[in-house]
Amino acid sequence: MKHTVYLILFRGVGGKTQLPVAALREKLTKAGFENVATLHQQRQRYRPQPDEPEAGRCTIAELCRKHFDFNKAIFAPTLAEWDDVIARNRFSKAALDAPTTVHAVLLANTPKAQDIECIRARAVKGEAIEVIGGVAYLHTPHGFGRAR
Repeated sequence: MKHTVYLILFRGVGGKTQLPVAALREKLTKAGFENVATLHQQRQRYRPQPDEPEAGRCTIAELCRKHFDFNKAIFAPTLAEWDDVIARNRFSKAALDAPTTVHAVLLANTPKAQDIECIRARAVKGEAIEVIGGVAYLHTPHGFGRAR
């Protein structure tokens, strides 16, 4: 039986909030996940068994709470959904030229149009945001940490 591969994206990992990836891989494997692989510390890829994304995300969230005191948002797009996120990126040329200046943020809720316009009003020259299908695409040519 072919299983779907999911990318598990942890909101807010980095700086003071860390997830020990080796221990996390071990806990997920013991919980029945197959072919657990770490891409890098802030984004992990798992193949849940059985093939139930919400159940898998809930299991991962519970493991993270219980063993690592991690209570932030967790997103679980499939590889096909992630390919769609990449395909819809309005800043794909900028991503090719300077990959660290383009970001995709999966959103739990669709923001109001006036809130997006408020963000655009604060942007400095070159900065941009587009929200498409539950994803906020950001172009931060002066650096993410300096973005308005």
